[in-house]
Amino acid sequence: MRDALLTTPLEELLAAARARRKGDGLVTYSPKVFVPLTTLCRDVCGYCTFARPPRRGERAYMSEADVLAIARAGAAAGCTEALFTLGDKPELRYKVARDELAALGCETTLEYLARVAKLVLEETGLLPHLNPGVMSSDELAALRPVSASMGIMLETVADRLSARGGPHWASPDKLPSRRLETIALAGELRIPFTSGILIGIGETREERLDALEALAELHERHGHLQEVIVQNFRAKPATRMAEHPEPSLDDHLWTIAAARLVLPADVSVQAPPNLAYEDFPRLLDAGIDDWGGISPVTIDHVNPEAPWPDLVRLGRATRSRLLNLAARLPVYPTYVDQAWLDAQLFPHVLRASDAQGLARDDHWHPGERGSLPFVVARDALPLDSAGELGEEELVRLFRARGDERQRVFAAADRLRRETSGDEVSYVVTRNIQYTNVCYFRCGFCAFSKGRLAANLRGAPYLVPLDEIVRRSREAWERGASEVCLQGGIHPAFTGDYYASVVEAIRDEVPGLHIHAFSALEVWQGAATLGVRLEDYLTRLRALGLGSLPGTAAEILDDEVRAVICPDKVTTEQWLAVHDAAHRVGLQSNVTIMFGHVEGPEHWARHLLRAREQQRLSGGFTEFVPLPFVHMEAPMWLQGRARSGPTFAESLLVHAVARLALHPEITNIQASWVKLGREGVAAALRAGVNDLGGTLMNESISRSAGSEHGQEMPPEAMEALIRASRRKPRQRTTLYGDAPSERRAASFGARPLADPLNPPVKDAALKAPPRLVRPGLVARAG
Repeated sequence: MRDALLTTPLEELLAAARARRKGDGLVTYSPKVFVPLTTLCRDVCGYCTFARPPRRGERAYMSEADVLAIARAGAAAGCTEALFTLGDKPELRYKVARDELAALGCETTLEYLARVAKLVLEETGLLPHLNPGVMSSDELAALRPVSASMGIMLETVADRLSARGGPHWASPDKLPSRRLETIALAGELRIPFTSGILIGIGETREERLDALEALAELHERHGHLQEVIVQNFRAKPATRMAEHPEPSLDDHLWTIAAARLVLPADVSVQAPPNLAYEDFPRLLDAGIDDWGGISPVTIDHVNPEAPWPDLVRLGRATRSRLLNLAARLPVYPTYVDQAWLDAQLFPHVLRASDAQGLARDDHWHPGERGSLPFVVARDALPLDSAGELGEEELVRLFRARGDERQRVFAAADRLRRETSGDEVSYVVTRNIQYTNVCYFRCGFCAFSKGRLAANLRGAPYLVPLDEIVRRSREAWERGASEVCLQGGIHPAFTGDYYASVVEAIRDEVPGLHIHAFSALEVWQGAATLGVRLEDYLTRLRALGLGSLPGTAAEILDDEVRAVICPDKVTTEQWLAVHDAAHRVGLQSNVTIMFGHVEGPEHWARHLLRAREQQRLSGGFTEFVPLPFVHMEAPMWLQGRARSGPTFAESLLVHAVARLALHPEITNIQASWVKLGREGVAAALRAGVNDLGGTLMNESISRSAGSEHGQEMPPEAMEALIRASRRKPRQRTTLYGDAPSERRAASFGARPLADPLNPPVKDAALKAPPRLVRPGLVARAG
């Protein structure tokens, strides 16, 4: 390969490098702040203006307050990275550094670096990326708990550049062997790492290839090099190399292309756009897939004469090559994993990431009030979605960014119009959560009150049967055509309990549709009675059950379920319940709860399993995406989940569901409790045709932290729909038109009476000695 790299015409080499660029169509950058912790350094490189000797009256190190001020400004500006840059071990050369470190209570620069990095992480949420130079294994290990990633520029493997008069003369930390050792030690410690080469300081092209091959070999051995920077030398006044010639743009492009072809495909190649000045878009032609750190707050302290291009220009340049710009974290997506990150650091990284392991591109969260980060374009050209979509195609759609994302929304909206017209349906319903006591251990649930949930909101309660009936009657009087019942699973519940609830409601309010019981409740009910699912569901239907909600689906992928709800029903068990329900004449819906630990591939599998089940049994009435509300969820509080989906992810799940499930499932519902009014209006332009229920009482999302209220009465529901230029239609549970008397009764309804939620101890229920845990039984088997 080396001969080909040295002899192939430049344009052919660039084309080959572009062809090897990662196939996701993204060029990333890291929104960062630059923290020059100290500009003292024991090395004296011939081209550097960052490092300089001490000056009278100046601090040797930035204070904690000054570091935090920069970090807070960065966090406010949407940054995710705090890049700490500093000279190599200045205390070994300068007494002023030793004295100031002593005053700070530290022996070394690295000890102080660890302290301020931890402070930034805990106080601002910015993820530190540390570039402190040559380090030992112990020093790397000490910094690992407070750094998302680390780095050191290899620069060159040419020892001759360290000779007297060379660029690295009198710079002991620039010896190639020492830098290679640091990179290797980082690999042994499984630290996500950045390195790079500096071109134009006197090395030959052959020596550049030597350096790239050395980095490739280290990555093949340890797998830890997330990116390699190809940086071009820029001559700076008042340095020994002020008159040294700079490499040409073609020389830079050749080296970038060579890096892309020499390095393993999973290593990103980066080139700083600010050092190419107005020619920076051409760097894309050589195969880069990353622009490096871009700061809206701080200058490039290493190259202060070269400002970063703003994000508008950067995005325009990226799109000009039919690529999309995406913000990333200082740790790349492959390394957002507990195998690579210290246990103390991992929760911070997870909370800052999106479903692809990139940086969240907005500050929107399900359940919170606030402005939307973008609008759904009304004039976007729809993406061609002809033909059945498989897992690979669905994942590609879920990963859409920029204009392509708007085209996905437009395609879903077009299909919605063809399928459902301009009607938007909703149902007048009342939610009754009959208990918040549950013996299952779902990590996402802030509603249930088991032994492990003492810190969550609300006291344990159990609604008596006569209160359930009273609420159902009150709902009917307020125009409801449906009552929706779900709750925690009290250890003492059996299948007879659920049957008694259905029978009592039907006897009192025979015209009310009973939409009740998740797949978990049905499975547990049948198991406690020792009967088949079909027999139990037949009994419930005969007593008056009208349909099943599709909750407890979460993610229909057991890899995810083993993390978030290990003892709950498995994917197969959830599907079995709904298959049985459909076969005995009960319809149901299917939900997805997303934005926690799963990724686009899991969303795709969920859709495909729902589509396949619909083809088998045909009983799903609608698909309901439920964005994860994180604020009070146990697994988020414990640092084991993301902070819900981004706004773009939320809309994409609705839109892609429309495309994937057509024509098997034709109704796509949006949850106003999760998305809010503005979010629902956006979802209506991304494939949604149904807004679910008015609810009257909503407890589950509010327990998780949602701020969007307990009820959206028909007046508000229809005003929202009309404001979106659609026609409201009040429906029944099974999508017929609501009877005129129901519709008339639903408008101007009187206020609800205060609900009664007595303490669970009042019921004096006794749990059996052995509880049903279907998920654990299935996995053990």
